[in-house]
Amino acid sequence: MIIKTNQDEIQNYLTDASNYKGRCEAVYIPQSKEELLQILKDANQRKTKVTISGAGTGLTGARVPDGGIVISTEKLNKIIEINTTENYVVAEPGVYLSHLLDELKMINYFYPPDPTEKNCFIGGTVATNASGAKTFKYGATRNFVDELEIILANGDELYLKRGEVFANDDILNVKTKSGRNISLKLPRYNLPVTKNASGYFIQPNMDAIDLFIGSEGTLGVFSKMKLKILPLPERIISMVCFFDDEIDALSFIDEARKISFQTRQNNHEDAPDALALEFFDRNSLKFLAKEFNSLPNRNSAVWFEQEADLSNEEQLLEKWFALIVNNNGTEEDVWFAVSEKERKSLEEFRHAISWKVNEYIANHKLRKLGTDVAVPDSEMFNFYNFLKNTMDECQLNYVLYGHLGNSHFHLNMLPQNEDEYLTGKEIYRKICKKAIDLNGTVSAEHGIGKLKTQYLIDMFNLEIVNQMKEIKKQFDPNYILGVGNIFS
Repeated sequence: MIIKTNQDEIQNYLTDASNYKGRCEAVYIPQSKEELLQILKDANQRKTKVTISGAGTGLTGARVPDGGIVISTEKLNKIIEINTTENYVVAEPGVYLSHLLDELKMINYFYPPDPTEKNCFIGGTVATNASGAKTFKYGATRNFVDELEIILANGDELYLKRGEVFANDDILNVKTKSGRNISLKLPRYNLPVTKNASGYFIQPNMDAIDLFIGSEGTLGVFSKMKLKILPLPERIISMVCFFDDEIDALSFIDEARKISFQTRQNNHEDAPDALALEFFDRNSLKFLAKEFNSLPNRNSAVWFEQEADLSNEEQLLEKWFALIVNNNGTEEDVWFAVSEKERKSLEEFRHAISWKVNEYIANHKLRKLGTDVAVPDSEMFNFYNFLKNTMDECQLNYVLYGHLGNSHFHLNMLPQNEDEYLTGKEIYRKICKKAIDLNGTVSAEHGIGKLKTQYLIDMFNLEIVNQMKEIKKQFDPNYILGVGNIFS
């Protein structure tokens, strides 16, 4: 076990990608499950607050401590097994997503959840139910978690396998390794009809494993996980198409989305079926212009991908180009990858906007003001118009992009000083409330952490949030784990 107490050595554990900052007494780095278990036992006996630290790529302050100690999972970083017969991988929480993807690629496999930031830990992606561009086809992390090994706050262990333990309507019973029974009365609330990472996942008759996925380090610590993997497709079509009008880009996404749903429903192989549908507004393209000087003089863009094989690739390309032209795009203004190297370049274009925004916020020494809201697909145009009108009225600089295949908007405000930041915070809450009014979510993929606790109350009301809190108390009676995450 490694223990760091020198403040000069632990500064990297006191912040995340949102530029949120915290404090702690010490950082513990266990090198085995047994060491992790002992740290938690000791902390629980002393009633010392414990914050679990992943790679620090989060945007909500969830891994940032407010006193107490930090447990970093960085040395619990083994890929234990890759099974291509039953299509799964078993891994510890500190495995980098990028490392896992590289290992799988060597044997022609992949892990479908596709967070933008690949330098995250796998444990962090499960803790936040992370998602990304390919969520449009494959769904979020939850869809790929089969088993979890969990260490509770008192050091007791819990093993959950999908399909084995279910709630009986609103009552969920789980048994720990020591034989302790934990009985939960589940609150009733409606989850939004869109991708969602806000609060605990609760449904009648739910699978117990789903309560822990997306629980943001508040219920227990993952020590091992079993995840589904899939064979790599033979080919991937990857394109960026440009439009003069942002509405044309949205119309292209809307039509491509409907066709993709039909393709899946009818099990067609030779029709458009997007992996991802990503939108960039005019401000985003201007923001990226210095990095990508070959950008055409257009006002919006869509990046999309589709799996293909040699037998249907040409036919699919023709249909995609027709769809682009049908929505007032042109074949001349299309970036198309014909090799793996070119596809990686298009992925870099897609991901550049995120790190450029983070760089801007860090340089201005402000916290990030980037929305993570999603709305039902039927409200995509309505919500887009609301966002544009709101930002035009306040006259703050911003970029608008996101996973609009899932009607999931990342509007990042770019304040230049503290006054503009405070104005932006007011606008942020206004945007969240509008998403709630449209039956959407305040956090589609990043979680609540410490920065969005009020928005969770806005979304579900205080009574429901307090009922979620009662679930936490059943697993963590001394209230030491992830204090400040989800619940203020």
